[in-house]
Amino acid sequence: MVDFFAQQRHPDGGFRDRAGNSDLYYSVFGIEGSLALQQTLPADWLLSYVRSCSRNLASLDLVHLSCLARCWNAAATHSRGACPVEELVDEVLKYRGADGGYRLGHEGEASSLYGCFVAVGAFQDLGYPIPHLDSLLDFVTSLRDPRGGYYNSLDMPISLAPQTAGAVGLMRSVGRLESMERAAEWLLSCFHPQGGFCVSELMPIPDLLSTATVLHALAALKVDVDVEISELCLDFIDSLWTNRGGFYGQWEDTHADVEYTFYALLALGHLSVMPTARIRNEDSEG
Repeated sequence: MVDFFAQQRHPDGGFRDRAGNSDLYYSVFGIEGSLALQQTLPADWLLSYVRSCSRNLASLDLVHLSCLARCWNAAATHSRGACPVEELVDEVLKYRGADGGYRLGHEGEASSLYGCFVAVGAFQDLGYPIPHLDSLLDFVTSLRDPRGGYYNSLDMPISLAPQTAGAVGLMRSVGRLESMERAAEWLLSCFHPQGGFCVSELMPIPDLLSTATVLHALAALKVDVDVEISELCLDFIDSLWTNRGGFYGQWEDTHADVEYTFYALLALGHLSVMPTARIRNEDSEG
């Protein structure tokens, strides 16, 4: 896996997307995955990349602005004070809607839970207080269904596992986790009988994004996962591993990338502290 992440570094800076180009979104997963594996990234290479991406902030959508903030956070140990914090904050705020949420793109687009999640992440990475927090949380709460799942937007009232997990993470980061008491039950309903978690109860196959984010959310909610579920999740993740060291996103995927390899690390990290994983490790040693 260390070799896989290293091979995904782009000579122009950042990490490669699925087309092989340097990309801010994929760079977040490449950076975080490398650091999780205790790898040191070249300081000049990383700084050169984030500086080049900061030259035209107005060209970036909300997701890439948030990714740039995260990349600057990773580079901050090498360049204190170089991050254009105020300029980044101003650009992020342009995506705030009248309903208190954040849209991902152009004017008139509906606000979404994902938009709120990445906006809050940007403010936190920049060390900036979250503006209009109460109205943002009111918008997020408006996306909750009666069973505890969360829609991505009011335009599409279908509860989704990654968005529900994102709502858990958002509420945890602002100290409002007590409002998520029904989320765990809904998230567990997305478990696939062959292992892993699906995007929703309606989807036929599990995927690595949903599996990792659900496990992360359940850990935040301090919910113990059934031993059989954790064992089947380990088997599911193992089925997506490639001999290059990367992971596919789901069974029908044919391209391993840094995003899903990071999700594999996240899921394995949570499963490694569960009783099933500890028993498996003891067996392998003895």
